Amino acid sequence: MVTIPFNKPYMTGKELWYIAQAHAQGHLAGDGEFTKRCSRWLEARTGARRALLTHSCTGALEMAAILAGIEPGDEVILPSYTFVSTANAFVLRGATPVFVDIRPDTLNIDETKIEAAITPRTKAIVPVHYAGVACEMNKIMEIAHRHNLLVIEDAAQALMSNYNGRPVGSQGHMAALSFHETKNIISGEGGALLINDSRFIERAEIIREKGTNRSKFLRGQVDKYTWTDLGSSYLPSELISAFLLAQTEEADGITQRRLALWDTYHRFLEQAERDGLLRRPVVPRDCAHNAHMYYVLLRDLEHRTDFIAEMRERGIGCVFHYVPLHSAPYGERIGRSVGDMSVTNEFSQRLVRLPMWLGLEEYQANVIQQLLEVVRR
Repeated sequence: MVTIPFNKPYMTGKELWYIAQAHAQGHLAGDGEFTKRCSRWLEARTGARRALLTHSCTGALEMAAILAGIEPGDEVILPSYTFVSTANAFVLRGATPVFVDIRPDTLNIDETKIEAAITPRTKAIVPVHYAGVACEMNKIMEIAHRHNLLVIEDAAQALMSNYNGRPVGSQGHMAALSFHETKNIISGEGGALLINDSRFIERAEIIREKGTNRSKFLRGQVDKYTWTDLGSSYLPSELISAFLLAQTEEADGITQRRLALWDTYHRFLEQAERDGLLRRPVVPRDCAHNAHMYYVLLRDLEHRTDFIAEMRERGIGCVFHYVPLHSAPYGERIGRSVGDMSVTNEFSQRLVRLPMWLGLEEYQANVIQQLLEVVRR
């Protein structure tokens, strides 16, 4: 029986109060005052020209795919070691996902392998900032500029992270965020599309509003709203935005507490790494991460399987992460890989995520003690 779960959603204490305010104001659908306040906060924190809240990060990625003009026959380059939404958003528009390997240090897309994957059909590069550690964005943007490609950052795990002093999500043409309950800043479900290239802003509002120009109508720019483009319903309700606002107000404190938990893991597992029992995460010097997760790399799949089972017997929930998309049934059918994907194949079988949630502080010493006992057996 697990008594220390892998994840436990954190509440600041203001969420229900803000939801009650939204109810009292009588505006429960999307784009009310709470949604606007969250959008302004995101724009201020990330530097985005426009931040549009969505019902999920998946929805934000789908919007980005439409804005990018993805059509059947196009190709999109992305890492295989990511969540299925990273690929699905573009596959839904008819694109072929082209998988490249990850770096052995950060587990982010290997920027040195991207150009080999580019063909005349390539339309976009989708870097995924794994564990809140930024990809090598300067190099990726250089490649994109050289080949006239769009960059859509999957920053689902990376709100409050930085790269070379810039907020993650601020360099690509667009970026997608997640507020799923497993993330640092949450609203249960939820997401946002960050737009850094102003040419996409007007159409993004239309796509998000079912293909109508309703946003212009509400601003008094047109005297009626009508169907003008492709679109769907990507807005979160005002209740979700009210919950999220309470979280954004505590974002700095949440991040600092998570970093303290991360640092504790890192410090007390240093000797185990020196002894060759595991490998700790690597954070490059030019990256300031948000402590989204703490993982270790064990020797092989067999050791990881035994480790997770033994920790569970001791009441501690640990989990592995993604099954690589290039080896998944649908990925094999509709995607293609460039290179042997050796790092992805190996590391996906070795990685295990440790409990990481606010409130873990009083249990973390026990987690580390049990972990060390298991890996030293």
